[in-house]
Amino acid sequence: MAHNDLDKNPVGSWGVGRVRWIVTGYREFERIPDLTFRSGLWVFYPTPSQIFPFFDGPRCLRELEFLLMNPRKLLLILAFALLVGAFFALDLGRFFSLDYVKSQQAAIDAYRVTQPALTAGIFFAIYVAVTGLSLPGAAIMTLAAGAIFGVLWGTVIVSFASTLGATLAFLVSRFVLRDWVQGRFGDKLKAINAGMEKEGGFYLFTLRLIPIFPFFVINLVMGLTAIRTGTFYWVSQIGMLAGTLVYVNAGTQLAQIDSLKGILSPELLASFALLGLFPLIAKKIVAIVKARRVYAKWRKPTRFDRNLVVIGGGSAGLVTAYIAAAVKAKVTLIEKHQMGGDCLNTGCVPSKALIRSAKLLSHIRRSAEFGIRKAEADFDFAEVMERVQRVIQEVAPHDSVERYTGLGVEVVQGAAKITSPWTVDITTAEGTRTLTTRSIVIAAGARPFVPPIPGLEDVGYLTSDNIWTLRESPRRLVVLGGGPIGSELTQAFARLGSQVTQVEMAPRLLIREDPEVSELVTERFRQEGIAVLINHQAKRFAVENGEKVLIAEHDGSDVRIPFDAVLVAVGRVANTQGYGLQELGIPAPRTVETNEYLQTIYPNIYAAGDVAGPFQFTHTAAHQAWYAAVNALFDPFKKFKTDYSVIPWSTFVDPEVARVGLNEQDAKEKGIRYEVSVYGLDDLDRAIADGEAHGFVKVLTTPGKDRILGVTIVGEHAGDLLAEYVLAMRHGIGLNKILGTIHIYPTLAEANKYVAGVWKKAHAPEKLLAWVERFHAWRCG
Repeated sequence: MAHNDLDKNPVGSWGVGRVRWIVTGYREFERIPDLTFRSGLWVFYPTPSQIFPFFDGPRCLRELEFLLMNPRKLLLILAFALLVGAFFALDLGRFFSLDYVKSQQAAIDAYRVTQPALTAGIFFAIYVAVTGLSLPGAAIMTLAAGAIFGVLWGTVIVSFASTLGATLAFLVSRFVLRDWVQGRFGDKLKAINAGMEKEGGFYLFTLRLIPIFPFFVINLVMGLTAIRTGTFYWVSQIGMLAGTLVYVNAGTQLAQIDSLKGILSPELLASFALLGLFPLIAKKIVAIVKARRVYAKWRKPTRFDRNLVVIGGGSAGLVTAYIAAAVKAKVTLIEKHQMGGDCLNTGCVPSKALIRSAKLLSHIRRSAEFGIRKAEADFDFAEVMERVQRVIQEVAPHDSVERYTGLGVEVVQGAAKITSPWTVDITTAEGTRTLTTRSIVIAAGARPFVPPIPGLEDVGYLTSDNIWTLRESPRRLVVLGGGPIGSELTQAFARLGSQVTQVEMAPRLLIREDPEVSELVTERFRQEGIAVLINHQAKRFAVENGEKVLIAEHDGSDVRIPFDAVLVAVGRVANTQGYGLQELGIPAPRTVETNEYLQTIYPNIYAAGDVAGPFQFTHTAAHQAWYAAVNALFDPFKKFKTDYSVIPWSTFVDPEVARVGLNEQDAKEKGIRYEVSVYGLDDLDRAIADGEAHGFVKVLTTPGKDRILGVTIVGEHAGDLLAEYVLAMRHGIGLNKILGTIHIYPTLAEANKYVAGVWKKAHAPEKLLAWVERFHAWRCG
């Protein structure tokens, strides 16, 4: 098998699609021939069995990887297996039966009288070994401890021995299996890991108090989580004490015990179960105490004017108010500026209107590609910007005061200030009024971040907030920032006639996307005459001889960039000032800090949307709003943890970029193994007919399975095409079912089916097909 380049079709690929296996860089593979080393990864084609003919399929390869990556793990596994195997092969379990212990009780007692310390030491060591190896017999040994050493010393010995042995089992599980489990199922275990890191002690204590759950299983499972070793030890020491005492005490009456069933009666098990609820009850009590403490200095009203007050009339605020009104709650929505927030007035709607006009001009310039010999456009930039305003006005009724008033929401246009956990002051032109409310949702949004670059204020600057006031196109426009906002406006203004220079300090545009995505977008930008300057850091602005100049640093040298206008698009910052957060002591270092229920330190005050993060998209703001509204209205009776498991987004450049879940660089950073299937849109009939035969659909799946880990689409209408994968990931639909779904011909959506076909061909049952080939040959005679 010859070396294959990533940019060429590999051996065993079909059509323009390709599937490649990624094995995160283990140097043990250096001796294996015919592998390509790329960016710290070994890449080989097309299936593991071609490299390792003695292994069949991805599961064997993963197990081989797992063992080779750390020889110490292999030795530990072998030693563990030998010891456990010897236990069963030599039938050592017969020494841990109730009858055997009872028969030897007198002999052991006699030896203890002559050698008390040695007896305790030997017993301690055996107990540690049994629990450390997760062998059966710990219960019998606990009884024996009571019979031999009495309640006090028996409890002391067993308590420490069992905890030490449990910790050894815990550490073995962590050393051998945790990296593999977290690497394979890390995306599914995020919530569990976060919970264990934060409150693992509570969960472990509960399990230790209920002997229904086998302790050896708890030891091994806990080793796979993020709980600290010290926490595991001391919680186990305390949590197992009650059960240990019951068994040791029972062991003092060993002669009368005929079966372990008699020790743990249904009544005793029920008592343990109730005892196991103690940590959960304690946790609830602690939460109540914390809430009382945070509310201590505030006087709670005896009645409330509103069930809910919402601060901010953007996406998160509007959806929150809508849901509250739909369930017949009394809700007031307060907006200081314009209803609809940034998305309607300065963000999504105006930018997409501008992009549409700019795209039409790009198509006119490409007329020859469509068989149109000559086409020209006569336009005025001011009229284009007026169209943008008309689009805003046409969409505005969806977010208007009138609409929400009609839905049952009280809408107040004014400035809100939270003055206590249950009161909000509203300042309007008529004066200030105070509302009392059971709950508050903060949906104050975000604004463009303006970095403190020397000279920027002197030359004047535009942001995504005020660029819509322009009525004359800048002749030379500098755009600071290579993220989604900067890239969208860069291309739009270039197509509308500006000479645009995009300045990005990172090594590529759209840094959160995979490198090939950045390359496609950058190549298109440069084809359209945009000067893309990556690895350029803006140092200062100046006016030299009446001309505005940006001085940027590149490779240690200064680069002078003259311009007429500069657009600052380097990110957005949450609005956390001016409405009472600081006075109430609500932490908001960058965004308003919330828990998984979107609650602040005050359980009745919530935050959603851009002001809360972690995503600053209109659709995620609306998504969070549902949780904020329902939790605010129905807690403490019912509340829901916010689900961020499937978050899609799109950047509306040309070619359009859309993504959901993991991309390759994310998977590599997190150490998640994956397969990647790619289908090139240059092969798609509809894309060819539309003159948009560029881009690709890339799907990451679990090795050997069709479960989708993430999807990146680059091309025409990528955001629309992504919806099928968002649905699939949300409801656990794999590529096999997408492949089995009829897609209309000819449409761009067929690409989703074809990439599933790429995956399927890479997982064809070769042995079965060989037999089928023989079958058909036989039928031919």
